Amino acid sequence: MAVARTLVASIQVFMATTVLAQSVPPRVIDVPTRPGVTQRFLFMAPENARAAVVLFSGGNGGLGIESSGMIDRGGNFLVRSRQLFADQGFAVAVIDAPSDRQSPLFLSGFRQTPEHLADIKAVIAWLHQSVKERPVWLVGTSRGTQSVAAIATNLGGTADSPDGIVLTSTILTDRQGRPVPEMPLGKLTIPVLVVHHEQDGCRYCAFRDIPALMNKLTKASRKDLQTYTGGVDLGDPCEAQSYHGFNGLEKEVVTNITTWISRGSTTP
Repeated sequence: MAVARTLVASIQVFMATTVLAQSVPPRVIDVPTRPGVTQRFLFMAPENARAAVVLFSGGNGGLGIESSGMIDRGGNFLVRSRQLFADQGFAVAVIDAPSDRQSPLFLSGFRQTPEHLADIKAVIAWLHQSVKERPVWLVGTSRGTQSVAAIATNLGGTADSPDGIVLTSTILTDRQGRPVPEMPLGKLTIPVLVVHHEQDGCRYCAFRDIPALMNKLTKASRKDLQTYTGGVDLGDPCEAQSYHGFNGLEKEVVTNITTWISRGSTTP
């Protein structure tokens, strides 16, 4: 297992050779999925995107994306960092709850179901058509890692499979559901990047449990662990303004994620 810590020098090299993508107005996309159901996401697509990332928030996953593109509940680490991904030349799809889950509990209890899998398959297929010949990666944080891992382990080897996944602030233990290390991660042959804050105070995401996750990734074509310390720690240790949400470290974390994805891409 290779352990990648944040390196200022590598960030500077990447930023020096990367031209930030032009800002493109976001669009709201409603993709038909199951009968009578659509999956909404906010789509941001700079010209000549190097890859596409599908961002899964934590918590209950209900973002309240309005038809105007406004997000009612957008404080999550990945959601508030969406422009940072676009600035690095990535097409971005921010996932909301589907049309039949637009009230509490939203995605709670839904992330590992066949219905959620069907919804995200439709999003991946749409991205393959819209961001042609570019890889599609799934990126989740906190409860979003349960979505990403469940989808990737179920789609492995199919045409709808993601090209890689990123797990940030991974759910490592969970009394109410299946945590990520208990999923069949040994099936994954795609690249996997794990990103975690060493001081994460969330009881479901203790850094000491990371080895149990990394040891399961036995067949991943490429795997790495990026760890962080410091930043700003406010409020509930399981919420987005704490170390759990990489508060104050967003630009550094996103730059390292996109650098890692790009280094393994075969596309120009």
